[in-house]
Amino acid sequence: MDLKEKLISSFMAFENLMDVDLPVHDIRSQAIKVFETNGFPTKRDEAWKYTSLNNVLKHDYSVFPKHENAIEYNDVKKYFIHDIDTYKIVFIDGKYSSHLSQTTHDGIDVCLMSSALNKPKYSVLIENYFNKIASKDSFTSLNTAFSCEGAYIHIPKNKLVAKPIQIVHFSTGSEAALMLQPRNLIVVDENSHVQIIERHQSLTDNPVLTNSVTEIYANKRSIVDYYKIQNDNENASLIDNTFINQKQESVASVHTFSFGGKLTRNNLNFYQNGERIDSTLKGVTIIGNKQHVDHNTLVHHIEPNCESHQDYKGIFGDTATGVFNGKVVVNKEAQKTNAFQANNNILLSDKASINTKPQLEIFADDVKCSHGCTIGQLDESAMFYMRSRGIPEKEAKALLMYAFSNNVLNSVKIPEIKQRITKIIATKLGVNIGFDL
Repeated sequence: MDLKEKLISSFMAFENLMDVDLPVHDIRSQAIKVFETNGFPTKRDEAWKYTSLNNVLKHDYSVFPKHENAIEYNDVKKYFIHDIDTYKIVFIDGKYSSHLSQTTHDGIDVCLMSSALNKPKYSVLIENYFNKIASKDSFTSLNTAFSCEGAYIHIPKNKLVAKPIQIVHFSTGSEAALMLQPRNLIVVDENSHVQIIERHQSLTDNPVLTNSVTEIYANKRSIVDYYKIQNDNENASLIDNTFINQKQESVASVHTFSFGGKLTRNNLNFYQNGERIDSTLKGVTIIGNKQHVDHNTLVHHIEPNCESHQDYKGIFGDTATGVFNGKVVVNKEAQKTNAFQANNNILLSDKASINTKPQLEIFADDVKCSHGCTIGQLDESAMFYMRSRGIPEKEAKALLMYAFSNNVLNSVKIPEIKQRITKIIATKLGVNIGFDL
């Protein structure tokens, strides 16, 4: 039995455990039919042309963990942004961990997706927002079919959330191979502001495949600041699907830092439904060995007087492979759009590769749009200049690569995250950068 057949048969067992009278039951049933029809994407699909899933899908993944495991905070403290006080929603092998979490219902809801899907008091929000902007592709539909647990965050009107929210998923390796399908729903109402940090972390070398879906609704004049830290073990793979719907005058930014994992695919989709909207998509990728990171982005400008800014930096060593497929769509009605897209890459090895395809589809005539990509090596003249002033070669390379990615770090609004990312970059480059931010 291959993985597709196993998942379809597992859905029948999953369905028997769920309340069939809930509205989400029909959504799940339709979603599994989409997955059954389409199956997993292959390199024959244009959007997956440069990313093969064969090595990821070959494992016999457990769909439902057989054991519940506890983790001590001191053993995983290093994976949290522990320098600041935060709300925490923590999952271990897909199960909620109450003793590692700090949730709240005090003026805001920072809690569990399972509660939101099953309790009547959340039914209106679920009906209005759940699965409304998620696409109907194979992986998203598969997640929708098995959606039962993840983070549920609702920020009512006129709220400035006092501290960031961390969403952390741990896998313990209690299964020989494990597949996780977390589902997050984040609704930020008018004039509210929230900062969110997301991380997926395997604690062993056992294969893990995480198929994550996050829907974010940024309503009028809201601000959503989202950070993804991807520094997992090299036997862990992540398919990350994020959909963001923005209303009038909202500001949403997503920073993606990809350093670890076997295969990482980030599908990031912004939909601008209103005027004077600002969308920011930035990322830093530093990988080596046989790692593979694929960024697939979409910004859809639907109404006029909006902006979007995309800036992705990649550094690839050994036999690593990078993919960037970024699309900006500007509707005919979206006049006065200002859209910027850039993808810059450094190859440190003759065997490393990057496949990059920035795209613009513009149907309006009064816009300011630009896109571009670069692929190259480190500047030899800059290296010579630094070496001639006594800087060792290794440190000189590291400083150049740090400077290359620094403009992405400059837009990070949480200093502790900036410090953490700086340390990870130094570790990836094998040097002590010698300064703190």
